[in-house]
Amino acid sequence: MNISIIAVGKIKEKYIQEGIKEFSKRLSRYCSLEIIEVDDEKAPENLSKKEMDIVKSKEGDKILAKIPQNSFIISLEIKGKELSSEELSKKMEDLMIDGINHISFIIGGSLGLSDEVISRSNFKLSFSKMTFPHQLMRLILLEQIYRGFRIMKNEPYHK
Repeated sequence: MNISIIAVGKIKEKYIQEGIKEFSKRLSRYCSLEIIEVDDEKAPENLSKKEMDIVKSKEGDKILAKIPQNSFIISLEIKGKELSSEELSKKMEDLMIDGINHISFIIGGSLGLSDEVISRSNFKLSFSKMTFPHQLMRLILLEQIYRGFRIMKNEPYHK
């Protein structure tokens, strides 16, 4: 299985970088992982709706340009479907059984995802109704992908 995580922005915090490095290493047993960062658009505070849409559209164009062909696209969105760890594991396993060999997870910037990215998405996933920093979301996603593979293989870790 090939997994891409396409995320807006760079990770600045060392503790998040270390966590990403650790889970990337753990995942190397189960999949080929690629983390693709696209630059976020600089935007002042108090943007109008139109200005927000322009920023999201520019970031969205960068995201869409990085999605590998024939990839199943899972976008992370507050309005997406909430899954348990077991359900996410089953979703990934079902995709593999269906012959999907590449999954791209998309993490937007601080303003969220553009309508173009959302409409291109095959599955909209929500981790919570809460808002998380998009840098931290990358680490949380990696841990859940790792947990999902451990569940699939009936290996200890998930409790």
